[in-house]
Amino acid sequence: MLINTFTVAPRVAASLVAWVACASNALADVEADPGGALRARYVALSQQLDSSTIQRGLYLDSNDSSRAPRGDAYAVVEYPFATVAAAFANPANLCESLILHLNVQYCQAVIGDAGTQLSAAVGKKTNQPLEDTHRINFIYELAASSADYTRVELSSREGPFDSGNFLIVLELAALDEQRAFMHLRYSYTQGFLTRSASAVYFATRGRDKVGFTWIHDADEPPHLVGGIRGALERNTMRYYLAIDAYLQALGSPEPQRFEQSLESWFADTELFARQLREVSHDDYITLKRGQYLRQKAVL
Repeated sequence: MLINTFTVAPRVAASLVAWVACASNALADVEADPGGALRARYVALSQQLDSSTIQRGLYLDSNDSSRAPRGDAYAVVEYPFATVAAAFANPANLCESLILHLNVQYCQAVIGDAGTQLSAAVGKKTNQPLEDTHRINFIYELAASSADYTRVELSSREGPFDSGNFLIVLELAALDEQRAFMHLRYSYTQGFLTRSASAVYFATRGRDKVGFTWIHDADEPPHLVGGIRGALERNTMRYYLAIDAYLQALGSPEPQRFEQSLESWFADTELFARQLREVSHDDYITLKRGQYLRQKAVL
């Protein structure tokens, strides 16, 4: 049977035009109502959130792109939307949460003519002189703020070695008077040197390190993801727990707030010791107290 291409082609073209129009309208709807889009994401992930193997109400997603790895954490947070949104509309509060991360040794919010930056120093899991750390200058932007949705972005084009395009996004949508839905994105790009160093690390010292996603392959038993994807999930989780630890201590005066945050962060990471344990409790507290005091002295 011969197909009349002169009849079919216009139909295909019309279908393609309709599809493009629908996609464009969907994108416009997301841009017009990002809070609604995030709440729709909450509905779409309801099963994963309820049956999470990490903890109820928390879902991690990641990709292992060798060029641009990315991790996403989605969580129902038991805090009023306005409380969380107000906390992270202040860039200094983000610094106070970021420094809880084991590898973040320093963070300072700087407001200048070019806008607000968060100057962060990242390094080893031991205390280092600041000149021996890697400095990342994040541009801070309160990208959206409304009565039921907020979005904060930290971005930096340059990072250690040949990495770059670092992006940390925190967006939040109100669910009800006492709960909100949070999305945390962590991503960056890797150059050849970073990819090569990562490959060597995960083949040697880091070969036993794992993330949170279970892999089900036909050729081997179920196992936790490793490699760059596992590292991405560990880091995303550490940043999420840092935000949550800061929120747990809200309402306490400084420096008691920071002390409470330290205890909360360490206790929460111990719930996932297989993935996140790197140092003992006393070593972590001592390390971070010293870095906190150094940061205050610099400020």
